[in-house]
Amino acid sequence: MTAVLGGCGLTGDSDGVTLKLVAADYGDSKDNSSRKYWDELVESYEAKNPDVQVDVTVYSWNDVDRKVREMVEAGEAPDMAQIGAYSDYADKELLYRADDVLSIPVQADFVSQLAAAGQVNGVQYGLPFAASTRVLFYNKTLFDKAGVQPPKSWDDLAEAAEALEEKGVKYPYALPLGAEEAQAETMQWMLSGEGGYTDDVGTYSVDSPQNVTTFTWLRDELVGKGLTGPVAPGKLNRAAAFAAFAAGDVGMLNGHPSLMKMASDKGVKYGMVTTPGIDGESKNTLGVSDWMTAFKKNGHRDEIGDFLDFVYSEENVLDFSREYDLLPVTTSASRTMSTAPEDENLKPFLDELLLSELYPVGKTSWASVSADVKKRIGQAVATGASPKEVLGQIQATAMKAGSAE
Repeated sequence: MTAVLGGCGLTGDSDGVTLKLVAADYGDSKDNSSRKYWDELVESYEAKNPDVQVDVTVYSWNDVDRKVREMVEAGEAPDMAQIGAYSDYADKELLYRADDVLSIPVQADFVSQLAAAGQVNGVQYGLPFAASTRVLFYNKTLFDKAGVQPPKSWDDLAEAAEALEEKGVKYPYALPLGAEEAQAETMQWMLSGEGGYTDDVGTYSVDSPQNVTTFTWLRDELVGKGLTGPVAPGKLNRAAAFAAFAAGDVGMLNGHPSLMKMASDKGVKYGMVTTPGIDGESKNTLGVSDWMTAFKKNGHRDEIGDFLDFVYSEENVLDFSREYDLLPVTTSASRTMSTAPEDENLKPFLDELLLSELYPVGKTSWASVSADVKKRIGQAVATGASPKEVLGQIQATAMKAGSAE
């Protein structure tokens, strides 16, 4: 335990241990692939710990969760996997607890909202690895032409969308409820209407009165009035909405930090404000985290712990966050980033992180619920649809999946 708690390198007890890590790729080209980040980090770690080798395999986000699942099912779990979900593995008792592997200072350094989201029944198994929040992006040029100000409330947003539509803007408000990431846009709107996927005690409440009100408003005030563009929200994916914003065709949409670079690269002048809420600025925003997991299979607890203490050092967390325009998952790195001039563009997202709510990822049922949201939620805002009925169908899925937990 001295090596783990000390966080200063192993003492030679391990005889040539090789740790296997599977990681997701956050880059969008070979030049900024996560492979480059991990190669440099592992080289630095191995120089200080010659008895430990770290073998890293990087997969795209389209493949990484499936690849890890296949490895686990084949009895070949890696030592660590940096993936999108952890609760299924925790439920099957395949993972080390956070306090099994991390030193006390490192575990205590996680941003509290993220650490809490990594818990199953009060025990942390998911180690937050990268985080983001959402704010409302708006096209300054289009807003100036329409003579409108950035919205603070739903009514403001609707009025701005109408003015943008009158000026011929293709997507006054882009509402991506397509299968790619519908669960995110859905939760952002639920939160802005003072609802959410779950209630205060963690029980699914998809068809709550607040959520029904939210989606009824979307159907009647945006979609029904032709203010969401030529593609039906249920068929519009986030990537396509972001690309349209970067092309100058979108007046406003909810976005995360990666949209900044996309828009800037295309010369779009944009602004960012807190997500509008039902009566003013939304009190909560969507937070998203990806997860590092530590598998018990190979029994390398001490080595895993020492390596992860290194991964979560302030310097390494900052390097990763800055490379990919993501938010740090540790308090120390967040504090540094909040005052560093080079990170000024991320400050709006950092400010939102402390007010954020995350998906109920600690529930093993969440995967089923998320899939059902992606499948159905676009129907809730279609002309003539019943938001209450569609949300009720998703709630039924949630209750059925939740009863098996």
